[in-house]
Amino acid sequence: MPLLPGAVTASEVMALREEGYSVLKFFPAEQAGGAAYLKALSSPLAGIQFCPTGGISTKNAMDYLSLPNVVCVGGSWVAPKEMVAAGDWSGITELAAAAAGLKG
Repeated sequence: MPLLPGAVTASEVMALREEGYSVLKFFPAEQAGGAAYLKALSSPLAGIQFCPTGGISTKNAMDYLSLPNVVCVGGSWVAPKEMVAAGDWSGITELAAAAAGLKG
């Protein structure tokens, strides 16, 4: 079963690395220091990849995707609750296609 455990602190990352994990969720990304924090972790925790979520948007996604230790980002902008409630599947498809086109 696929699992993406979450970590915010360097200690949590090191503990999960000891358990054999090398790809982790970083949440809440923006509130926990954002792209600058992940950049700071890239050298001392080389080999660990992150999927930041929490406060990610089209405005800051590239800040994360440009980092060597970020494999992907997640964000609710791809399927806003208003569009889901309205059943705007074509609008969500457009947003998802735009998000899939982001490259770091």
